[in-house]
Amino acid sequence: MRILGLDPGYATIGYGVIEKTEKGLSAVDYGVISTPPSETIAVRLAMIDDAMTAIMEKFRPDCVSVEELFFNTNITTGIKVAHARGVMILNAIKSCGSLYEYTPLQIKQALTGNGRATKQQMEYMVKMVLRLATPPKPDDAADALAAAICHANMSGATKREVR
Repeated sequence: MRILGLDPGYATIGYGVIEKTEKGLSAVDYGVISTPPSETIAVRLAMIDDAMTAIMEKFRPDCVSVEELFFNTNITTGIKVAHARGVMILNAIKSCGSLYEYTPLQIKQALTGNGRATKQQMEYMVKMVLRLATPPKPDDAADALAAAICHANMSGATKREVR
């Protein structure tokens, strides 16, 4: 099973692709989609859609796992992130048809057993679960990989068949 994890953003969107193998989970690719602040919101949303289309075509995930929005105090930024998230989830559902959403608390709980885990704890667990030499950078990519791992754990994608 191939899972695309997404960490929503507006200026920077994290993505991480993982795959179930006989040995467990492995990272296929991860990185970020960036949009320039000099562009209008419409252009930035179009850039996100184009980048999402390219990722979906390149990796052909079986499903997409997206972190739900968590609003802080800046509602203006939150609205822009919500717009970008809408573009991302629409593209994902149209491209692969299978979309799952998890709260930040659920993702932390699935990876560390602690819904209040720190960024450093999360990055360490992503590194360990995916057997990476170093924690994935930037943070947005690590968060996207965490969303993908969360879905793998929640959906039973990491369970092996007994024959």
